[in-house]
Amino acid sequence: MRFMMLVKHAEKNSGPPPKELMDALAKLSEEAVKAGTIVASGGLAPTAMSTRVRLSRGKISTIDGPFTEAKEIVGGYAVLEFKSKEEAVDGALRFMELHKKYWPGWEGETEVRQVFGPEDFPPQA
Repeated sequence: MRFMMLVKHAEKNSGPPPKELMDALAKLSEEAVKAGTIVASGGLAPTAMSTRVRLSRGKISTIDGPFTEAKEIVGGYAVLEFKSKEEAVDGALRFMELHKKYWPGWEGETEVRQVFGPEDFPPQA
């Protein structure tokens, strides 16, 4: 089963992650590569470097960041293969434990969502 993990946090006052955290995350990523569970991962640029493309009332518009109304942003992601949702949640717990240990005071969450593929939607008759 494929899962996407979305790391969310307040953009204000977060600053760059500590080197110790980045080193621990690199080790965690190496373990995931060896286990064959990681598909893709990465950190995301600040919203000041972002653009939203919105469809509303039949019109498409673009909005350049930063987005002042955003209380939380997605700061990173990972796509991983696990045998079950429970395994995916355990992976997210390990990831957040590293944040707790190496970035005291940081607050955020990791959302675990299953990724559906075409095989999850039977053809319509």
